[in-house]
Amino acid sequence: MRVTELQAIQVRIPFKRAFRHASYTRTSTDNVVIRCVLENGTIGFGEGVPREYVTGETIDSAFELLKRSDLKSQLSDCADFTAAVAMAERLQLAPIPGDDRKCQGNGARCAVELAVLDAHGRHFGQSLSRVVQLLAPDLFEPKAEVRYSSAVTSGSTGFKTRLKALAMWAYGFHQLKVKVGVAGQDDVGRLSAIRKGVGRKMDIRIDANEAWPAAEAARKITELKPFNISCVEQPSAHEETCHFAEIRRQTGLPIMLDESLCGMVDAERAVAGGWCDLFNIRLSKCGGFIASLRLAQFAKRYGLGYQLGCQVGETAILSAAGRHFAASVKDLRYVEGSYDRHLVREALGTRDLTFGRGGKAAALMGGGLGIEIDTTALQRVTVRTETLA
Repeated sequence: MRVTELQAIQVRIPFKRAFRHASYTRTSTDNVVIRCVLENGTIGFGEGVPREYVTGETIDSAFELLKRSDLKSQLSDCADFTAAVAMAERLQLAPIPGDDRKCQGNGARCAVELAVLDAHGRHFGQSLSRVVQLLAPDLFEPKAEVRYSSAVTSGSTGFKTRLKALAMWAYGFHQLKVKVGVAGQDDVGRLSAIRKGVGRKMDIRIDANEAWPAAEAARKITELKPFNISCVEQPSAHEETCHFAEIRRQTGLPIMLDESLCGMVDAERAVAGGWCDLFNIRLSKCGGFIASLRLAQFAKRYGLGYQLGCQVGETAILSAAGRHFAASVKDLRYVEGSYDRHLVREALGTRDLTFGRGGKAAALMGGGLGIEIDTTALQRVTVRTETLA
């Protein structure tokens, strides 16, 4: 089965509320959606979320990269799903000068890979979860249900913080991420209120989104240790990751890489430098489903933990891909995503993938992503389209 058409679509998705953390505040997102058509008319979709402050991508740079990449010659005729998976893993976009981390096209590549896998999965009757079984049988552990963690963003302060924490507890979440490091906010006061609201048993981790200079990070983290936090995500800027080993030593708390974990180059440097204890693996940030799977394998090999993260503003396409990853990869420390109904005004799917009470959500069945796209909604949010192949 051969791909006969690849189309890139820029979509602009408004949020239901502003999302704020130490690195950025946004009220909408511009995502890349790829539409892949096979010769028998089967259609698959993929999505990427360019973030300049993470991988150096913008929506414009993603489109420019896709247009100058020779994708057509890489799309071979696939006799079965195994061949399609192998082809998807080989897909490469055009090189980017100066990209020594090899991550500046990751959002665009993720969108292409997912679209190809979705289309072929639909045709051959194979779920996206099958990719894990084929490529990483050592990590394959199918689950009927996924349990997501929740988050308290930097937008809530004072009484609202404790009220939100109480709501998380009442809704049955077991794990909670708290955004910290925003200028003018009292993180000690916020963590105190949150811990009181959720009780002693809730697993609380913090995410600074690069907010603290490395010279101050250990002190800032130590101030928050009394609230029994389980790990610290990206305390300082990527340029200061060389100090993370010392921050780990001084605080005695696990460090998770996020903005500094965008691909295998970052992973290898992190292990060599002893910079972290965990990886935050996000499909778009890390270049796709398969690249993310390879990072989980790498982390496992070197005794590191890993979580499945998400990009703010994912639609049902990435939510579905994340669901498959979470429902088939074992030993994920935390799972984030499927915020659809709570955050985006247009999720683009015909079914609601938002997690339920306690963060619980069922695994997805069927070929490819296992969801259908609402083409009318897609048209409503489309900004531009480009034919790639």
